Amino acid sequence: MDTGSLAWAVMATALVLLMTPGLAFFYGGLVKAQSVVSMMMMSFGSMALIGVLWVLYGFSMSAVSAPTDFAGSPFTNFGLEGLDNDGLIGAAFGATFAIITVALISGAIADRAKFGAWLVFAGLFATVAYFPVAAWVWGGGWIMELGSWLDMPDVIDYAGGTAVHINAGAAALALAIVLGKRFGFAKGIMQPHNVPLVMLGAALLWFGWFGFNVGAEFLNNMENVGLITVNTLGATAAAILGWLIIEKLKEGKATSIGAASGAVSGLVAITPACANVTPFWALVLGVIAGVAAALAVDLKFKLGYDDSLDVVGIHLVAGMIGTLFLGFFATDTGLFTGGDFGQLIVQAIAAFGVLVLQLRCSPCHWLRYREDHRLQGKERG
Repeated sequence: MDTGSLAWAVMATALVLLMTPGLAFFYGGLVKAQSVVSMMMMSFGSMALIGVLWVLYGFSMSAVSAPTDFAGSPFTNFGLEGLDNDGLIGAAFGATFAIITVALISGAIADRAKFGAWLVFAGLFATVAYFPVAAWVWGGGWIMELGSWLDMPDVIDYAGGTAVHINAGAAALALAIVLGKRFGFAKGIMQPHNVPLVMLGAALLWFGWFGFNVGAEFLNNMENVGLITVNTLGATAAAILGWLIIEKLKEGKATSIGAASGAVSGLVAITPACANVTPFWALVLGVIAGVAAALAVDLKFKLGYDDSLDVVGIHLVAGMIGTLFLGFFATDTGLFTGGDFGQLIVQAIAAFGVLVLQLRCSPCHWLRYREDHRLQGKERG
């Protein structure tokens, strides 16, 4: 890479890393006052633990030698051995994605998990879920090669609709189900203790997301910087409006928490699509994501899973919408933009494949075993 690309790679890495403290503010403001420090520590714990695991073996696992491999060998580049300067920059950038993906899940278990148990889960999830899925999507795995196998367009997931948001959202759903509901679980059980903190967190997330989406362009000669930048701006703004309209219709007024949540839902939805839709379709995607996520956050009360801070409603739902939207409106290959059903088929296989595998094989089940074992010990005592 030339000096300009190297400088942007370092800046993008810093921007994405900043997103995790931004998430800590966002989640910290949403919980009760007595929970804010423990909630924020889950994000900082993710930064510490996943940062170390990525350097040791996560990066090495994120690239496969054959599309049929589950993950790469943890020993190929153990401790980032054998990487040149460009490789080390790319590894650092990839680490920030792993960190934020794990941190996102913590919002589903506010007030219900000890820090030590969270760190054990975080390490397990990163090892058996995030590192392999990153290999599937970006490291030569089956998702990356799916289009070639089926003689269809390649799966489009520019910045992590499947690897980050569907992956984290599905894990959050499994974790919420395993841990069960809080005492007195009902609509209105938790009111944000600090709305300005939520707004600050959302602003930092939006700021850092330009590194998240535009960052990988240092690998692509900066060809789509303008398109990705304007799509990241436009889809997010449109999603805020979509969420606020639903709030106004449902509750009679729009709220600042709704605006912050709408922004995040738009950012999530545009993540996989940022380089492959026109600005107009990015606006449409943003509105759809904002409306759908605003409606989806109430599903937990109807279906009975206690997703404390709406990780499922925002990240899983908006991530699925952004990934599947490409099947209809991806430039040149979408069903309504010059292509056929091929793009939609491969997008659906990738999205639902990650969703189902995460729900069935999630390390969340370790927590169920741990809790059952603890209760059995109490009964024996």
